Amino acid sequence: MTLEQMITVYEPTPETVELVQNSNITLLVGISGAGKDTIKKKLLEKDGYSDITSHTTRPPRMNNNVLEQDGQEYHFISVETAQDMLVQKAFIEAKLVHGTVYGTSTDEVRRAHDQQKIAVTDIDVQGVDEYKQLSQDVIAIFILPPSFEIWRQRLMQRYESAEVFDEEWPKRRTSAVQELQQALSVPYYHFIINDELARSVQIADEIAHQGDLFNRKDDEARLVARDLLEDILAHS
Repeated sequence: MTLEQMITVYEPTPETVELVQNSNITLLVGISGAGKDTIKKKLLEKDGYSDITSHTTRPPRMNNNVLEQDGQEYHFISVETAQDMLVQKAFIEAKLVHGTVYGTSTDEVRRAHDQQKIAVTDIDVQGVDEYKQLSQDVIAIFILPPSFEIWRQRLMQRYESAEVFDEEWPKRRTSAVQELQQALSVPYYHFIINDELARSVQIADEIAHQGDLFNRKDDEARLVARDLLEDILAHS
């Protein structure tokens, strides 16, 4: 069985499903460069949060001229290790993105549950869907940049040169379109406009503690998400 086939048919164990259903989990989603990583780090500085560090088969990369560290941004693993974890049912969810495996392990959520903390991680929309299939109580927050122009500027800062950014742009643009379309097609996302970091962190913290309840405060941000999607589609 190929790696792609293993991920396609993957299902967590009943014990893992029960763990997710009995845990407080907040998932931060957003197009690359929207600021979800920074918001997560700020939440983790508060009491009552525990990081879910995802696993990935991609190598560490430079972010703002700083090399990612194993066990911090991700657990960096080999393809063989990922295959072993799939066989052992060690993941809550796993996916293959542009040939790279990403997944969150049961042990990461169990640690937060045992400490009676809110488990928080950044994830993509596919991963959120998989969590939601296990428990509707999982909270999903989609982080938005204030505008298309600001998003492009933030994204460019993640690359060592304009040439590298130009090479990556088509892939990032396609992923952003897919993620926004998916998030806007379902009713369970909270949207936050990341125009001022402290305010964004405060709102995310409030949502994480309130439970997955919707109110009209989400309406403005949802409209921004739709406008952003239109702007990205207009810039092919």
